[in-house]
Amino acid sequence: MAENNKEKADIGLIGLAVMGQNLILNMNDNGFTVACFNRTVSKVDNFLNNEAKGTNILGAHSIEELVQMLKKPRRVMLLVQAGKAVDDFIQTLIPLLEQGDIIIDGGNSLYKDSVRRAEEIEKKGFLYIGTGVSGGEDGARHGPSLMPGGSEKAWEAVKPIFQKISAKADGQPCCDWVGPSGSGHFVKMVHNGIEYGDMQLICEVYNIMKD
Repeated sequence: MAENNKEKADIGLIGLAVMGQNLILNMNDNGFTVACFNRTVSKVDNFLNNEAKGTNILGAHSIEELVQMLKKPRRVMLLVQAGKAVDDFIQTLIPLLEQGDIIIDGGNSLYKDSVRRAEEIEKKGFLYIGTGVSGGEDGARHGPSLMPGGSEKAWEAVKPIFQKISAKADGQPCCDWVGPSGSGHFVKMVHNGIEYGDMQLICEVYNIMKD
């Protein structure tokens, strides 16, 4: 599979839970070629044979195969459980990548972890982005709000993809560079706090008016 699809994909995405699948389908709809991988490899084939059937989405059965499919500089996005899984995938990826390649963490990582990862990865000559992704499953499929931060040199390489797939407000993409290191996930944390505060406010106003 890798030989036929060598260096064809614009971006690779690891993690085929619903958010990952919907984001991949969104990228495909917007004209980008995506290669995907999942630790439980059977999910890759299930995705290609069902939700992704008839698309240009490529499936990889190993991390090595995924990396071989990517155009340079390679862009690899992780949509996996925050914490150890992110660190494990980063350690697996690093020996397979070249200087200037980009690792993107799109999960709900703690911003302090993103600060640490950015520092460690940049020391080795790679680029790192921690990005908040908001809008849930529907947003991922039809237009999320994206909050990328980290290695500024990486922004130009991901900007066309991120701004094309994001939601639009008054014709402007709901995505821009928010700053260095862990700022993307810090902004997402603040965003979540405001969102949950709004939800609580709606509940309390409803309760007052009802009772």
